[in-house]
Amino acid sequence: MSDWEDEYDEGGVAIQKPATKPAPTEWNQPCGGFPKENVSFGVRNGNRFGGPREGRGGRGGDVSEDRSWSGEGRSFTRSAGGRNFGDEKSDSSTPLTLSVESSSVGRVIGRGGAKIRELEESSGARIKINNGDYEAEVVILGSSAAQQKAKEMIEDLVSDSNSQFFNGPRRGGFFGRGGGGGFGGGGGFRGGGGGGGYRGGGDGGGYRGGGGRYRGECDEGGQNGSASVFQAASDVPARIQIDWNHIRENKDKYEELKWKDLPPLIKKFYIEAECVSMQTAEEVSEWRKENNNIFVDDLKEDGEKRPFPNPCRTFLEAFDHYPEIMENIERVGFLKPTPIQSQAWPVLLSGEDLIAIAQTGTGKTLAYLLPGFIHMDGQPVPRAERGGPGMLVLTPTRELALQIEMECKKYRYKGYTSVCIYGGGDRRGQINLVKSGVDIVIATPGRLNDLQMNELINLRSITYLVLDEADRMLDMGFEPQIMKILLDIRPDRQTVMTSATWPTGVRRLSKSYLKNPIMVYVGTLDLAAVNTVQQTVLIVHEEEKKDYVFDFIRNMLPQDKVLIFVGKKLMVDDLSSDMCLQGLAVQSLHGDREQCDREEALKDFKESRVRILVATDLASRGLDVHDITHVFNYDFPRNIEEYVHRVGRTGRAGRSGEAVTLVTRENWRMAPELIHILERAGQEVPEELVMMAERYEKHKREKEMSDPRGGSGYRGGGGGGGRGGGGGGWGGGGGGGGGGGGGWGRRDGGGRGGRDRSQNWGF
Repeated sequence: MSDWEDEYDEGGVAIQKPATKPAPTEWNQPCGGFPKENVSFGVRNGNRFGGPREGRGGRGGDVSEDRSWSGEGRSFTRSAGGRNFGDEKSDSSTPLTLSVESSSVGRVIGRGGAKIRELEESSGARIKINNGDYEAEVVILGSSAAQQKAKEMIEDLVSDSNSQFFNGPRRGGFFGRGGGGGFGGGGGFRGGGGGGGYRGGGDGGGYRGGGGRYRGECDEGGQNGSASVFQAASDVPARIQIDWNHIRENKDKYEELKWKDLPPLIKKFYIEAECVSMQTAEEVSEWRKENNNIFVDDLKEDGEKRPFPNPCRTFLEAFDHYPEIMENIERVGFLKPTPIQSQAWPVLLSGEDLIAIAQTGTGKTLAYLLPGFIHMDGQPVPRAERGGPGMLVLTPTRELALQIEMECKKYRYKGYTSVCIYGGGDRRGQINLVKSGVDIVIATPGRLNDLQMNELINLRSITYLVLDEADRMLDMGFEPQIMKILLDIRPDRQTVMTSATWPTGVRRLSKSYLKNPIMVYVGTLDLAAVNTVQQTVLIVHEEEKKDYVFDFIRNMLPQDKVLIFVGKKLMVDDLSSDMCLQGLAVQSLHGDREQCDREEALKDFKESRVRILVATDLASRGLDVHDITHVFNYDFPRNIEEYVHRVGRTGRAGRSGEAVTLVTRENWRMAPELIHILERAGQEVPEELVMMAERYEKHKREKEMSDPRGGSGYRGGGGGGGRGGGGGGWGGGGGGGGGGGGGWGRRDGGGRGGRDRSQNWGF
């Protein structure tokens, strides 16, 4: 306890204690306003915004809502202070659009969308947010009055974010963060406005009781709660506002000034073989259909669509005029191109931007590497005068980066050198290699962004850019780093994007950074597992998993090689240790291992010194080990995309493979999507999996009908926040101790004076 804080007895009454040290002067300012004032949105009466909601009682009261459904016109009315969902025609006003800085979007949306739901419920308007590079577009739909109210609330919310982290009065304490303004005002992160928070706060009793205070920081808590603020808002310098309209108007001028001294760039190097040009449209269509159903699409937005180049059915048709490339191909021993290579090579050698969508293990790496070599060699500026690398390949993981570097070294061309830049490696050594002069950089976004920000690498010389496994890079949260990297690369570059899937994020990225690309996709844009893999699904109990995996290993043949996927790093170590104790030769791979250990594990597995590798999803993308015969999914992945990528580690390069997947009751939400994947691949679907999917769909329908979604708060709902709250919090609903309804992790509706509102959705 600080020297200037009071002590309290069990009843919450302050015990006077002389301070041994004066309080800081900025803490002596009284909190303005009157009880239950919310700095951002005015008066609140037991709720987050506005006056008391109809049908909602005070603290500890029951929540009742009057709902009516109409069979016609999709009319749904909720009277408990919520929105009215009627005909779409009721939103007669034109949409109102606001611009909000990207850094403030999270404040408008809130954790799990809690804040934006509050704004919609309080204003009666519908709010949509479209993210941009520097600012987001907020579209408000509804009546004029609702639009204006929502606009004012959003502006107040955004302007409040300009103040410093601990600025403004608090109701609910530092850990409660409920009540008034400041960082967590109005029942925010761990707190609870009208209903209390995890440790104090607001009107209701929190974890530390009675709206009391934790370390004397709750302004209205307890009987003698002190009024305190960390720093007055008036003392904080106003945040500089950026004139985005001015920047947009002058964007082209700035771009022209930035890149005015660029050397010339050549992109077109394709000389079409006579036998390729003689192919008729019917022959091309038939060939594409026979070779894994290749599709080609022109994503050019304006003007007439361009004719697509015919596919190259042999290596000679593509590289007849590049003898060094042909020598490399013959030395490696490839017989014919893969479908994605056959169609991608003519597109890239013609100088077009390319989006290549294909399943894992289909040869996408070679599809962009060989044209990249030719592109660099054909530039008019001599290598010695370029001042930096000519090709950049961005990859999501260090394992994939190292693998691509090995491919670069395998296909030696014109003495080009490459460097692999990734986190966890020797940073000083990587910097020295870059400064010594390299032609190709293979990098993960994080480490490259580090070197870029410290001006240790020149990206202006890049003319050929590859975004490899773009969907995985977005999944891993690398989009900000990618955006910053691309700002320093010349805009007239040639860009290649590869991906195994075609989600919304990848489409947005391609629209922003590729110019009129041609898309080549093999098979389908929908998710599909490799059709050369036999997939077996077993429904088991959690405690039976180890028995299954050890039984599988005991029945392995001497030439078999298995990759075992586990969900958690700790479980990787646990399972591999158990195998070592039983005398099995095994290696493990996960993100917490040292880089040298990770490289050694991969090397041992590739060279078959060990035939068992236990790994997390770190190994699900880009791991190119051709002789993996089995994939064993010990834990089911977090999403169905990862399942497809795991299965794709076997059955590569025309070989067949097997995948065994253990599914438990906890994985039931993935059952419908897994069935779809199995049916698409013509695999057997277990009856137990079908029953599991039916139970999940039934649960989903019942959940939607009961509408258990509460109000706001961190992992909570209803009027309160905290860990619980308003029916359906973290681990269950119920009244009392978790604040305003909802217990912390209780399924029995515990807490003090609460009642059971939880439901058991298990089966």
